[in-house]
Amino acid sequence: MRRVAALAGAFGLLGSSLLAPSSPAVAWGSSAAAVTTDGCVSSVPEPGTTTPVRICYSLFKPARASAAHTVPLILHSHGWGGSRTKDPAAFTAWLDAGFGVLSFDQRSFGESTGVAHVMNPDYEGRDVIELVDLVAGLDWVTKQRPGDPLIGAIGGSYGGGFQFAGAFTELRDSGRTRFDALAPEVTWWDLKGSLAPDEAARTMWLSVLYAGGGTHLPPSVSAAFVTLIATGGWPPGKAGRDLDAFFAKNGPAWHVSEGRKLDIPVLFGQGISDNLFNLNQGLANFDRALTPSARADSIFVGYNGGHTLPSVLPPGFATPGDPCSVALGSSSFSGLALRFLSAKLLGTPAGLSGYGAYHLATADGRCLTQQSLTANTRYRLGEVATPTGVGLPVNVKVAAGPLTIAGVPRVDARVYTVLPDSGVFLALSVGTSPLTAKVVQNNTMPLREQRVVKGERRSIELPAIAVDVPAGKNLYLTVTPVADMYAGQRGPLPGVLLLRETTLRVHRILSR
Repeated sequence: MRRVAALAGAFGLLGSSLLAPSSPAVAWGSSAAAVTTDGCVSSVPEPGTTTPVRICYSLFKPARASAAHTVPLILHSHGWGGSRTKDPAAFTAWLDAGFGVLSFDQRSFGESTGVAHVMNPDYEGRDVIELVDLVAGLDWVTKQRPGDPLIGAIGGSYGGGFQFAGAFTELRDSGRTRFDALAPEVTWWDLKGSLAPDEAARTMWLSVLYAGGGTHLPPSVSAAFVTLIATGGWPPGKAGRDLDAFFAKNGPAWHVSEGRKLDIPVLFGQGISDNLFNLNQGLANFDRALTPSARADSIFVGYNGGHTLPSVLPPGFATPGDPCSVALGSSSFSGLALRFLSAKLLGTPAGLSGYGAYHLATADGRCLTQQSLTANTRYRLGEVATPTGVGLPVNVKVAAGPLTIAGVPRVDARVYTVLPDSGVFLALSVGTSPLTAKVVQNNTMPLREQRVVKGERRSIELPAIAVDVPAGKNLYLTVTPVADMYAGQRGPLPGVLLLRETTLRVHRILSR
C-alpha cells in the first residue's frame, strides 16, 4: 500500500507545476483582474514533415501592466505527462508581485502537437525560443533592448528541463540567451545518466514515466523504453546506439561538453531523497553548467523530496521537508523562487543570503550549509565480497559517530567478477549495527560489469547525501545485489563480486 501511494504521488509530481504560494495583494492587483489570453505559436516541424508544430500557451497580464507600466515575464511549464496551467489564480503571488506569466504546453502534451523529444535543443529548445520571440513582441513586457524581454522561468522536473533547453539553445544559436534568471526544480544534468546510470535502468521510475507519457515519444524510443523496463539493461546493438543518439543532447551535460555555460543567476532546487533525478544531477548543474560569476550569484537548495519512492530493499530513510528554504527566510522553495526572481528581475530587496553556497537538508531534517563539497577524508575498507543477483546487502563499517558527511562520496577499488553481466548497488547507510543500517536518503547507485573482470580499477560515484551520524551509530558502506529502484537488474545466474583495495572518499564536516 505504501508503494502504491508513493507511485500516485510520483504521477502528481511529474505533471505538477512549480507555483509560489499566495501572498498579500500589492499595487498590481489580484489574479482575478488579470487579462488572460490563450493562443499558440508555430514551431519546428517534426523530422520528415513540413507542417509546423503548434505550441499552445496561456498568457496572464497583470491588470495594470501596459506600454507605460511594463513588467518582467515568467515562463512556466509542466512536468512530464502534464499540461499547462490555465487558471490565473495559480499565479496570484507572481501577478501580485508585478510579473506577467506565460504557461505553455510542451511539445506533444496538452493542446500542443508533435512528438516529445525530451528537451532536444532542435525541437523543445526551439519551441521555447519561439515563445520568447512572442513575449518580445508584447508592448507591456519590459525590454532591455529591442527584441530582448526581461524574463525568468519556473517549473519542476520536465518543467525544469525546458529552462535549460531554452537558455542553452539560444546560447548555441546566437551566442547569448535572453533569459535573465532561472529557478529550475528537481531536474537533470544528463538524462541517460538519470534514467540508466552505468546503463543500469531505473526500471521502477521508467515504468512510471512510460505510464505517464510513453505514447508521446517517437515509436522507436517508446519501444526501447519497454525493453529497458523488461530487461533492466541498455539495449545492445543498433537499438542501444539509436537510444544513445536520442538522449545525446537532452540536457546541460551535452551543452557543457560543447563548451557552453550559462552566465545568468539560477536558483536550484533538488531533491536529496529524489531517486530519479538525484542530488548528483543537481550538483553537476550547479558546479558545471554556470560560469564562475553566475555561480557566485546563484543559490543551491537541496531538500528531502522530489521524485521520491521509498527504498524498501535495501531499507532507507529520510525526513521529508525543506529546512534550507526556511533557513533562507522562506516557507517553501516556491516562496524562495519568488523572492529570488523578484530580486533579479524587479530589483526588489529580498534580504537573500547564501549565494554561491550549497544548502542541503540532512537525512534527519536540519539545514547544512557548505561552501565546498570537495572530498577531504579517505577511509580504507580493504576487501568487500558481495553476492550478485540474489542475497542480502553487505554493510561494511566505515566510521563511528558523531560525524557529518555531505556531497558525492566515491568508492575506488579493484573489481573482480566470476560471471558476465554482474552488478551490485552501492550507498552509504547509518545504523547501530550492520543489521539495522538504513540507506541515507533512499538512494543507491549501480556498478555494472558486462564482462568478466579480474582486478579492473573502478571509481564508483555513490548517491550524493547530507547526513549526521550521531554518537552511538555508525556510517556503513552498503553493497547490495538488488535494489528496488532497479527492479530486474540481475545477472543470468547468481554470482559473486569482489572489491579489493577498497577506499571511500567523502566530504566530512570537520566542525559544526
